Amino acid sequence: MPEAYLIDAVRTPVGRRGGGLSTIHPADLGAHVITALFERTGADPSEVDDVMFGCVDTIGAQAGDIARTAWLVAGYPEQVPGVTVDRQCGSSQQALHFAAQAVMSGTADLVVAGGVQNMSRIPIASAMTVGEQFGDPTPTAMSPGWAHRYGDEELSQFRAADHIALRWEISRAEMEEYALASHQRAITARTEGRFDCEIVPCNGVSDDEGPRADTTLDRMAGLKPLRENGRITTALSSQLADGASAILVASAEAVRRYKLQPRARVHHLSARGADPVAMLTAPIRATRHALRRAGMTVDEIDLFEVNEAFASVVLAWMREVKAPWEKVNVNGGAIALGHPIGATGTKLMGTLLNELERTGGRFGLQTMCEGGGQANVTIIERLG
Repeated sequence: MPEAYLIDAVRTPVGRRGGGLSTIHPADLGAHVITALFERTGADPSEVDDVMFGCVDTIGAQAGDIARTAWLVAGYPEQVPGVTVDRQCGSSQQALHFAAQAVMSGTADLVVAGGVQNMSRIPIASAMTVGEQFGDPTPTAMSPGWAHRYGDEELSQFRAADHIALRWEISRAEMEEYALASHQRAITARTEGRFDCEIVPCNGVSDDEGPRADTTLDRMAGLKPLRENGRITTALSSQLADGASAILVASAEAVRRYKLQPRARVHHLSARGADPVAMLTAPIRATRHALRRAGMTVDEIDLFEVNEAFASVVLAWMREVKAPWEKVNVNGGAIALGHPIGATGTKLMGTLLNELERTGGRFGLQTMCEGGGQANVTIIERLG
């Protein structure tokens, strides 16, 4: 089967909600990383077969196929199409999967995969509630057929995160220690310049705005739970954020023809589903499935990027798949760095690629929980 190669990966800094990127139109955020990707790789934009971008809540400024819009805003050739992907939090990871599958199938040679989200401008879940403006207050997942299968149980990521903490007997104190470590790791990574090779400054912002040096266990312990009698607080949740990210994916033929330098190859990609009410447990099943299909064990993976939607999600995943903490989210995660939902997938992949190169690791695995009880898994092999 033909190989899919990762040529380069870039991203904006992650801006806090209401922060330095909040006023930037999503199309301009997307165009910013697309432009940087071609400036860095020297690839010819006219040779691109497709642009695949993840984005959630594609209404307002994010509507109208933001992948296509961002490409055109970047000033690149009109003959190149674009498509926008929504697999909730895993949207840009799925965009990367589609790009790699197009290359591996032989139907494309050069594809841009990425994502964009301005959560300051378009609040999370806006697309699910927009119907209220037209007299339809019914949530997306509460059709009669859905109710027949799953009943009227509350569909909430906060409920799901609390459910995981209870099911896996993860204490609030344990989650707070994990969250503190996320901030500390992110601050160390930022101080040591580990993100410098992936970040392209935007609107005067050159560093991620999320990590908090003043975070302490005492301060987290004083926060009120998000749900009555729950364990999850804002400190144990991913930060709402703004940003964009992009990766150039190429075939062996494109690498040869355009004299590109691949940094990694896609070793495995897959996605699995789980209980949509529990919602956030799918990375466990998806990781086991991916390792089995790839013929690998956890011990063969050098680094893991597991999106920190909530501290309980990552802690439960580590317990179930037996992944050591010293290999997981070593530069911090979304609790500290933020989670611009449509852009996070390819953002994490860029971080994973750079950290494999920095540490000399060979294999890296990325996964994340997604709305509807889903999870993507990508395993890459560093080259060189």
